[in-house]
Amino acid sequence: MPNKKKYGLVWSRFNEPVTSKLRDGAIAAFEKHNAADDYVVVEVPGAYEIPLAAKWLLETGCEAVATVGAVIQGETAHFDYVCSSVERGCTQLQLETGKPVVFGVITTNTSEQAFDRAGGKKGNKGEHAVDTLFEMLTIKKNLL
Repeated sequence: MPNKKKYGLVWSRFNEPVTSKLRDGAIAAFEKHNAADDYVVVEVPGAYEIPLAAKWLLETGCEAVATVGAVIQGETAHFDYVCSSVERGCTQLQLETGKPVVFGVITTNTSEQAFDRAGGKKGNKGEHAVDTLFEMLTIKKNLL
């Protein structure tokens, strides 16, 4: 699955009214960083699938991957397992590869909080994830 793109964006379609806003914010940030032709977008069913898709993107040559999704607290412990699994997967992947895998997955107690972070009064965490991707690559470049 060669993609020949420098950067990747993985977004989860679960909670799509929120996650599509995060995705759009991330895409706008790639354009802001003059990388409109240098990234590939991969859609996955839910947040749990994000780390594996990010791994595949890195294996195809991406220098870094931003991830976006939304896990909103429900009535069961499922929220805790998904949040922990996705965070752990992204952290492990970036440490193993030495490439940024930016965790732009929002984990909120309510839908209102999620919308606040997807372009509402708390900004757009998708945009922030891509900004962080470029900042991390700059830090790496300056250190190595």
